[in-house]
Amino acid sequence: MKIFIWFFITFLLICPAFAQQTSQPLPVQAVQQILPFQQAQQTQAQPIITPQPAQIQPPQPPQPVQITVFGEQLFLGKFASEQYTGFNPDYQVAIGDRITIRMWGAVQFESTLTVDPQGNIFIPQVGPVYMLGVRNAELNSVVESAVRKVFKNIVGVYASLETAVPVKVFVTGFVKNPGLYGGLSSNSVLYYLDRAGGVDSQRGSFIDITVLRAQQIRKKVNLYDFLLNGKLELIQMVDGDTIFVAPKKSTFTVTGEVFNPFQFEFEGEYISGKNAMALAKPKPGATHLTVTRKQGLEKYTEYYALTELEKVKIYNGDEVTVLSDRYPGTILVRVEGAHMGSHALVLPYGATMKDVLPKIVPNVRSNLEAIQLFRKSVAQRQKEMLLTSLQQLQNYALTGRSETQEEANLRAKEAELIMKFIDLAKNIEPKGQITLGSLEEAKVTLLEDGDVITIPEKTSVVMVHGEVRFPNAILYAPDKDIDYYIEQSGGFTQRANKNVIVVLHQNGKFEDGDKAKIQPGDEIFVLPKIEAKSIEIVRGITQILYQIAVTARVLLLAW
Repeated sequence: MKIFIWFFITFLLICPAFAQQTSQPLPVQAVQQILPFQQAQQTQAQPIITPQPAQIQPPQPPQPVQITVFGEQLFLGKFASEQYTGFNPDYQVAIGDRITIRMWGAVQFESTLTVDPQGNIFIPQVGPVYMLGVRNAELNSVVESAVRKVFKNIVGVYASLETAVPVKVFVTGFVKNPGLYGGLSSNSVLYYLDRAGGVDSQRGSFIDITVLRAQQIRKKVNLYDFLLNGKLELIQMVDGDTIFVAPKKSTFTVTGEVFNPFQFEFEGEYISGKNAMALAKPKPGATHLTVTRKQGLEKYTEYYALTELEKVKIYNGDEVTVLSDRYPGTILVRVEGAHMGSHALVLPYGATMKDVLPKIVPNVRSNLEAIQLFRKSVAQRQKEMLLTSLQQLQNYALTGRSETQEEANLRAKEAELIMKFIDLAKNIEPKGQITLGSLEEAKVTLLEDGDVITIPEKTSVVMVHGEVRFPNAILYAPDKDIDYYIEQSGGFTQRANKNVIVVLHQNGKFEDGDKAKIQPGDEIFVLPKIEAKSIEIVRGITQILYQIAVTARVLLLAW
């Protein structure tokens, strides 16, 4: 039995030490020796795992504006973080206000008096003095006048309204955090509302807020007056005052061409279109509005010009959309490059290149036959297509499958190179050029507002880019083919794809190298040969390089 107990105690002493040793992390060398064996077992027919970069998405169409309640931006803690102790000369004394009276001379007196329900304060040896409605700026003169009726000039008087007295105010109704909040008597209603988390935008009213004192209405507050006109009447708070936020009134929402796309409140059965637009503030380009009204299972839409606001009635729940239904009368087109005329042309809507050509004043080096046209909408579309191609390439790179550990390592390195290529390619900005062909063909091209017309200069050189030994500008030689210019640039590099050579003419037209007739000002692009395990990746990168060369006139050699 003793032997058994000895073995048991020894076991208890050894186990913690053994557990402590086995719980230590493995040395780095051991981990490095173990991991390849584990990975070799786990990579059988498994996709490679590489860090997922941010997904590349084509530009999305504008999302609908999320309607928020007008006024909820007030309560972000900016009022609750500051105290107000200023002097307001226009404040009118109310029931419950506290006035400090000091008298010296023949009579010594100092006390803080409260305005009673009759609007009076009582000064010993003087009697009641009516203070209700007295302006703060006139407070001292009113008290002094009352004292002078009794004591003439033998008593000095000083009276002041207590403006920074600590008080506690109830905030209730449809606020986020109803409760009793401390502050100063001079703090505004906004201070106490902010302390309570603000008006509940889904249930509370921003236009019907009441300050109660002794169950009587002290003041009505409409926060729209403050938001739109900066008007906020300051109220001297006293202990026990209550700020009550009423339920939300009737509402309507406004979207579109307005400066204030919000949900608004109004009182009554309806609000006129004129008053509604005074809240929403239409933009200068706005011309019309639509009113969408839901009644039961049916939905109605009305359409008005902004000049007809007097007859528009907007009811609870209506949705108003302000539109700009202007028809373009003119367009603005810029002319750049080798010309001596105006750089900005105002043309009638529907104008074509034929209307522009007589206004262009060429110089001795202008090449009108190679006139170029660039358009923002085309550039945006080219960018979308490029990003779509890059997204497809990224999907191919990150979903390849490996049969062995060695193949998985090769794919991981390949995927890393592809992701670097994608990061570079997605920053390329297409130029948005429209290929016009000959000058006669270009004349029928419709122009849009914001188009840029470029007149290239006549030149005597041919540019060679890409996978040649010495990319260079070479003097144009008549009747020489593309091989001549490549030879003049030192010939192909080992990475050159001799089957993918592109020629860019000055007018923006691209041709395959084996079919192109070289002209002065042309640019020759020799694309690189892509080496990758997957045919899809080779095809994808080649297509993207071609896209970039065509749309941006850039040959990306990062691969």
